[in-house]
Amino acid sequence: MNIPNNSVTFQVLWNRLLAIVEEQAQVLIRTAFSPMVRYCGDVSVAAFDVRGRMLAQAVTGTPGHVNTMAEAVGHFLDRFPLDEMREGDAYITNDPWLGTGHLNDFTVLTPAFHEGRCVALFACTSHIMDVGGLGASTEALDVLSEGIYVPHLKLLDGGVINDTLMAMLEANSRLPVDIVGDIFSLAACNDAGVKRLGETFREFGLTGIDDVSQHIIETSRAAVLKRVSELPKGCWRNELMLDGYDSPIRLYASLTISDAGIHIDFDGTDPVVAKGINVPLTYTKAYACFGVACSVFGDIPNNSGSLSSLTVSAPEGSIVNAQKPAPVGARHVVGQMIPDLILGCLAQALPDRIPAEGASCMWNISLRGTARSGRNYTLAVMTSGGMGARPGLDGLSATAFPTGIFGMPVEIVESQVPFLFWRKELQPDSGGAGRTRGGLGQVIEFENVEGSSFRLSAAYERIHHPARGRLGGADGAPGHVELASGEKLQGKGLQTIPAGSRVVLHTPGGAGLGPASERSPERIETDLNEGRISLKAAKEQYGFRKERLNEGGFAT
Repeated sequence: MNIPNNSVTFQVLWNRLLAIVEEQAQVLIRTAFSPMVRYCGDVSVAAFDVRGRMLAQAVTGTPGHVNTMAEAVGHFLDRFPLDEMREGDAYITNDPWLGTGHLNDFTVLTPAFHEGRCVALFACTSHIMDVGGLGASTEALDVLSEGIYVPHLKLLDGGVINDTLMAMLEANSRLPVDIVGDIFSLAACNDAGVKRLGETFREFGLTGIDDVSQHIIETSRAAVLKRVSELPKGCWRNELMLDGYDSPIRLYASLTISDAGIHIDFDGTDPVVAKGINVPLTYTKAYACFGVACSVFGDIPNNSGSLSSLTVSAPEGSIVNAQKPAPVGARHVVGQMIPDLILGCLAQALPDRIPAEGASCMWNISLRGTARSGRNYTLAVMTSGGMGARPGLDGLSATAFPTGIFGMPVEIVESQVPFLFWRKELQPDSGGAGRTRGGLGQVIEFENVEGSSFRLSAAYERIHHPARGRLGGADGAPGHVELASGEKLQGKGLQTIPAGSRVVLHTPGGAGLGPASERSPERIETDLNEGRISLKAAKEQYGFRKERLNEGGFAT
């Protein structure tokens, strides 16, 4: 039967779709081989209608995956039209320009059939640890050097695996067992969605979801446009300087709010560079839209309807619209700074609602080599700095915003690679002072326990251009990377670490919001008691002069 035309039934089915994709995400995380998936949640899962419109996304996931995947499904349909799909088929790609931005992310699409007719599509993405080549580093001169490039292909044909493709993937990875296992986990994730949707169809006696699909899209779009109608209208501009590779990079954006929606234009941003920190437009769009969504309509479900009122443009050949075959392996270095750029535009229109800048770009520890046992290892250890201060709240410390990825436990790292972590602790005074304080960065110290030299693939930002304070708040502390001996290391590039040396990372802190003179004495005392700020900082930055010993034992 058709879906009854009433809002209660539509809402029940909408919630069912949301429940299905959340279950899918757990299937993906629990069956994946990649530690970045199992422990950090570097995934995305979503349900789509047969027109390729995203209807529901799992909360577990990253904006760089989910919002790129919202466009990626359309590219699958361009290559494999709906009328050519058969039950048991599944499709795969890691095309950076038609997927999620770099070769390490594989996306799988699976059609869901009911009574011989395709009624929906399920898609998921996860980070594959090793795809050959130079991988997710800054060092490639073109995308073809970064790993195996898989165009849109059939992964499953009527339930039969593409053995030729799997053999190619296995032969081109330093972790052949892992890449095969991770591809199967993606297929299993979508299969879970197909199964649950079939149960829903039988439970409700459905023949299709076109009606609920239209309800989701129209309701979400209307809710966003209503929210936009309440915003001030106009155009605001912002620029953000990044460390870059050999020289600084300028990101520039103009954000226009009108009754039709919000448009973001990156005209004025610097051109592509020779190394792999360039960003395909799909990834730029994903994080630009996220910057708007989280501050303007974060409580409205993320789908094609809510995203439809946001548009993004960027000049071809700019670093945020890199053209193939530009190297894009470390596209997160620039791409994850885009929300700070966009929030800087919004702060001029909505000064009371926007946080200060944060560390933003992840500070991953990328390790690759061969252990004494002869076993190859490749691992990216997810680490982060501090978030910017929020209106009324301090910034979160050691938190990956905007990615939302969890930090990787050092116990897991030490079980995967021959490294020992001596320190992983919050760095006092790294959060910018303000009415609300920036989140703290971390100090992380590690070494190769086998006494061998190794190569560190650095892809770090906020070393020369730290997070900027807002409304009178102080800047966050810059990051830096060095050896325990004090020898400074570069923020980007492959560097050989001598045998017996320890590497020390100081990840950046988030910036402060509002004048430090307006911070309450109670908050300052709490920071002192918890060791988040030093006595010196309390006196010099906040003017704290209380003459007594507090409960934490700090002389104030």
